[in-house]
Amino acid sequence: MMQIAGIDLYVNHPVMAVGSTEWIPTTLALNNEPAAACDTHLIVRVQAQTVLVKVRISKDHGESDGQGRDPEGLTTVFDGHLLLSDGRLVVGDVVGQSRFTTSLLGRPGRRRVRVSVDDPQGWARAVDIVIGAETV
Repeated sequence: MMQIAGIDLYVNHPVMAVGSTEWIPTTLALNNEPAAACDTHLIVRVQAQTVLVKVRISKDHGESDGQGRDPEGLTTVFDGHLLLSDGRLVVGDVVGQSRFTTSLLGRPGRRRVRVSVDDPQGWARAVDIVIGAETV
């Protein structure tokens, strides 16, 4: 696994979005869960307006057995696939105040994505995102 980005993100809204460069569907809602997803996006509950949220994005090159392990102190809240139609990944708050886009992923397509956080109860200050190397 290789880290491709590390950012400190200040968010105005307590929900962070991870996914495609397309619009986030308005029907995507957390309800009482730490994370929720659709085909193109994942949303995760984070701490807003009090701290910088530390986000680490890594690319999994597939040399492991496919069974991702959480970094110490983090809990997986999502392990599934997201469609990245242009091969880029966006991370930011859902109101669009803060966003980071990486194009270091390669070809467009569905990618396996695993997201782990330091507080699965909903006030995450650290978010670890692992993107699968190949499209499916």
